[in-house]
Amino acid sequence: MKNYIKLLNKVYDEGETRGDRTGTGTRSLFGERLEFHTGDGFPLLTTKRIYWKGVLYELLWMLSGNTNIQYLKDNNVHIWDGWANEQGDLGPVYGKQWRDFGGVDQIKEAERLIREDPESRRIIVSAWNTGELKDMALPPCHAFFQFYVSQGKYLDIQMYQRSADIFLGVPFNIASYATLLHMMARVTNKIPRKMIHTYGDLHLYGNHLPQALEQIYRQPKELPILKIMNNRDSVVDFQFDDFVIEDYYPDDAIKGDISL
Repeated sequence: MKNYIKLLNKVYDEGETRGDRTGTGTRSLFGERLEFHTGDGFPLLTTKRIYWKGVLYELLWMLSGNTNIQYLKDNNVHIWDGWANEQGDLGPVYGKQWRDFGGVDQIKEAERLIREDPESRRIIVSAWNTGELKDMALPPCHAFFQFYVSQGKYLDIQMYQRSADIFLGVPFNIASYATLLHMMARVTNKIPRKMIHTYGDLHLYGNHLPQALEQIYRQPKELPILKIMNNRDSVVDFQFDDFVIEDYYPDDAIKGDISL
C-alpha cells in the first residue's frame, strides 16, 4: 500500500493547518483519491497492524442494521464507545440508513440492481440522510458508495468520505469497503476488481504527527489475502467465521488517541 503511505506523507508535508470540531487541530487536504486493485492483494495496511477483527465486526454490525454498540462490545470492539449514550444507542447511523432509508433497504436494492440491471448508474447506498443528521451521535464520515459492473462480470466500488482521519480511520475504512466489495461480488456472482476511495476533508490530527512520521519511514510488505469460506444469499447473511485473512505479517501497531 505504497499509495497510502505516499498520501499520508503528502498530508503531513502539504496539509493546510486548520481548526476542527474536536479542538485538536489538523493538517488537511481536500479532494484526494486512492485506488486499490484486488490483483495486488487485500488492502490491509502492513506498516502497522490493523485490528482486522474490529474492521469485520463493525462491517457486519452495520450491514445488520444495528445502531446499538452492545453487539460490538460483546465482541470486544470498542471503536464506537465514545459516542454512544448510556443505553449504547447511537441514533440512526450507518446501519439504519443502509437498511432502512425512508423505508428502502438500500443494501438489498444494490444487490438486486447488480443482478438484474448491472449497467445501472443508480447502484448507490447513502448514509447521508439530512433529515436525520440531528439525531445521530456522529454524522456519517463515509457517506456514500456506488457499485459499477464492468463487462458484465467485474465489480468495482467507489466510496466518498466527507471527513477522513488518515492515520486512525482511513486504514479501517479501506479494509472495510474492500471487504464489502468481496462480499457483494460473491453473492452476485461477480469478480471483485477495484476499490476507489475518494476523500473530502482528508486530515491528520496534530496529536498524530509523530506516529505518522514513524509510519512514513516504514516499508510496506506484501499484502495479505482475504478468503470467503462460505456462500450466502445476501451480504447481510455473512458471519464472522466466513472470513479468513491469510499471510498478514504487519509491523507493530502504532497507537494514537481518538479525537471525539
